[in-house]
This record gives sequence, C-alpha cells and structure tokens, in this order.
Amino acid sequence: MPDRVSVIVPCYQETAHIGRLAENLIGQDYPAELLEVLFADGGSTDGTWEKLETLCDARPHWELLDNPDKYVPQALNACIRKSTGSVIVRMDAHSEYPPDYISRLVEALNRHGADNVGGIWITEPGDDTPEARAIALASTHPLGIGNARYRLGANRDERTDTVPYGCFRRSLFDRIGLFDEELIRNQDDEFNGRIIRNGGSIWLIPSVRIRYKARPTREKLSAMFYQYGFFKPLVNRKLGAPATLRQFAPPLLVLSGALALLLVFIWPSRMWLFVMWCAGYAIGIAAVSASLAARHGWSLFPHLLLTFPSIHFSYGFGYLSGLIRWSLFRKSEAQVGDNR
Repeated sequence: MPDRVSVIVPCYQETAHIGRLAENLIGQDYPAELLEVLFADGGSTDGTWEKLETLCDARPHWELLDNPDKYVPQALNACIRKSTGSVIVRMDAHSEYPPDYISRLVEALNRHGADNVGGIWITEPGDDTPEARAIALASTHPLGIGNARYRLGANRDERTDTVPYGCFRRSLFDRIGLFDEELIRNQDDEFNGRIIRNGGSIWLIPSVRIRYKARPTREKLSAMFYQYGFFKPLVNRKLGAPATLRQFAPPLLVLSGALALLLVFIWPSRMWLFVMWCAGYAIGIAAVSASLAARHGWSLFPHLLLTFPSIHFSYGFGYLSGLIRWSLFRKSEAQVGDNR
C-alpha cells in the first residue's frame, strides 16, 4: 500500500506563483486519494489568500491554514502538526516540479531507508535581463556557492548534508522535533544538521529536478545572502558544531581583506599586501566571469564581475554580524529578518 503523503507549503505574497504551483500539484502522478496539501499563509495582502481559498474549496484534501507569525518555520510546523500523512513533502511556491516529483521522492525515501531526500535545483534567471542571467550563472558555480551538490548537480544518488525542501517520514519529527522557530533563515540547515547529529541520513536524488527561479536583482540577492550568513552562526550554536565547512569561506575572505587593510594603517610600507589581496581576488573573479561570459554571452561579463562579490561579501559580512549578535549580545532572533 503506497504511503499517504502530506504536502506542506509555506506562503506569503505569492499571487504570481500560486497558479503554477497548483498546476504542478494537480499534475502529480501520485494517487490523488493518498495526497493531501496544506498551505500556511502568513497574512498575504496581494490576493494569495483569496486564490488559495478558491483552490482549497474546490478540493477536499487541500486545506489553507493561517500563519499569524508570518515566518517560514512557523508555517512548516503548523502544517506538520495538522498533517495526516506518514510522509511529509515540503514544496515552495517559487519553484516548478515535474509530474513524478512526489512519487520519485517517496520511492527514494523507502529505497534508501533515508530520513530526508530531495532533488537538485535547476536554477533559472528570475527575469529576462543580463543581470538576472548573471545571477543564475553565479548561483550555480562553485565560486559562487561552494560545493553544494544540490546546486551543482550529481550523476547518481548520493548521501549529502542538505537538499532543497525535502521529503521526510512523519515519524522523524516525533523523534527529533520540528523546525526551529527561532531561525527565520537556515531552519532547513539546522534541521538537516540535527538529522545527521542523530545518526540519520540525507540523500540527494539527481533524477528529481526542480526548476528554481533565482533572485532577479543583485539587491535582492545580497539581502538574501546577508540573511543566510547572519543566521548561520546561530545554526552552529544550536547544533554545537558547524553544519558545513563551505560556510567559512566568505567570512574568511572578508577577514583576510580587513586584516590586509588594517596592516596598511599600522605599517604603510605594507601597502603591497593589500594590493596583492585585491589583485588576487579581482583576477580570480575576472577569470571565472570571462570563462562564463565566453560561453553564455559577453553582455553578462560586467554583471558577473559584480555578482560574485555581492554573494561573497553579503554572506561574509552577514556571518560576521551574526557571530557578534548571537555570540556576544544573544539578542532575540525574532527581532531581525523577514520571511521572504
């Protein structure tokens, strides 16, 4: 007997995406009688709530929940508490899913005896502009995102440290707890770290391909990566250890540049150290940007030159700011950030 599946979807101001997500859900090849869909909306004012009401009224196994806290982890937990399935599949309104998305993940969950499985992101531009195309390219290059396999791709199923969204046994949440509601960002990183800390396994399934829209502008990209970096030290504190090693590259880049600049003020004769740091970084960025532009169009070159530093320094400064905030001042996480 196939598993009963509960799909959980956090929503806020998603009127532009809800229609496509609904089509993806309706088009799933998983038995409809074994599939329930739970949306948790954080008080949308753009028509999202009304669209979801209409969709849920027409389908007996779809339900709309209110999320007065607005943030993603609260939405996920509200859906999990309400769910009736033995398997939980998280989905997001900003992505597109193949018709066999749920069935493939459930099959992989059972085949690997895993605690979480997920597919790979096929990152697409968030807009039809050179800036947006450059952002999509930088977001799928090791210089931009390190060794995150779900962004880079894989040739076969493999164990990993994180996957996008995820497919879980409902019993997992009873065993290790729900998503941490203090984490406005990175709640999935903390949860996946908790899975591994408790002896569980996470599997990347490359045959499952999710089409994900990247941020359309560097301003939005920088804001997102700053928040990712800002909350990462809190994730590490909660786990008692770093979730991954790749997270340290951007803050170390920022610290090394700051140290080289500081030496200039202490010993002006050491200006060459700062010049070498700047030249080395600039050459590396220019070389990768030129390589990508040669394959995808030279109109992207100036945007790539700006996008890679936007990722590195936004995350790096965010991480260092978070390290100070969470380690020294221990202020409440609820005072900062947003859920978008």
